[in-house]
Amino acid sequence: MKAYVFPGQGSQFIGMGKEIYESSKQAKELFEKANDLLGFRITDTMFSGTDEELKQTKVTQPAIFLHSVILANSLGDSFKPDMVAGHSLGEFSALVANRVLTFEDALLLVSKRAMAMQKACEIRPSTMAAILNLEDKVVEEVCASIENEVVVAANYNCPGQLVISGSIEGVNLACEKLKAAGAKRTLVLPVGGAFHSPLMQPAQQELEIAIQQTVFNQGICPIYQNVTAKAVSDPQEIKKNLLIQLTAPVRWTQTMVNMIADGATTFIEVGPGKVLQGLVKKVNKDIETLSA
Repeated sequence: MKAYVFPGQGSQFIGMGKEIYESSKQAKELFEKANDLLGFRITDTMFSGTDEELKQTKVTQPAIFLHSVILANSLGDSFKPDMVAGHSLGEFSALVANRVLTFEDALLLVSKRAMAMQKACEIRPSTMAAILNLEDKVVEEVCASIENEVVVAANYNCPGQLVISGSIEGVNLACEKLKAAGAKRTLVLPVGGAFHSPLMQPAQQELEIAIQQTVFNQGICPIYQNVTAKAVSDPQEIKKNLLIQLTAPVRWTQTMVNMIADGATTFIEVGPGKVLQGLVKKVNKDIETLSA
């Protein structure tokens, strides 16, 4: 069975999408439609901007979404997913690919999500850090032991790689304790804020109205959502999980395990980079992984 997976923030690079823009009339039309919907030429930043410009959350998220969705669209009749999943932002790309959301509706939601998250980041200084070579349970216990600060497990990326998220002080304290507990490495990430933590609550409230007003259709295959790591097909449940996702952890390790248990034999990454293929291999080195 084929599982198509879609990357999230962090996979962007200057020049992303340029080749397909120049080689496909259909792709070019979709990119230009996106420029009109967003009200600025995101393609200029994607194709020839600076790393700093592309790193802005309000640009990064729609840019990765566009690259992924337009790439999936270019596959035409050969795109026949048995299941889909997306890492954080990638969940929106997956929902277009399996036809739960239209391209236009999803792009507007992604843009609103990015803006709302950017605002939430500015309310309180916050960050994220990758913790390497430590059991998930130990990381969770250390985060829970930090008093008077927000710090939680945010991204269960693969065995031995868990990202924590919270206030700058909370993350720094947790990193110190995690090193003492045996972490091989703790690495503070160059992100704008504490994604997938309670500090994203303001963004969740802002996005709720937009999600409730958007039509979610019956998909052509199940999506394995970040919040539950399980197959979901009911549009109302998908809506609920998509909203919760902002403040809840991304259970990617568990998602990969469940997709493999449910019959996935090939994982095809659709979008910039090969990050997700590497994570799949950490879960099960024998599974076939490909780029779209």
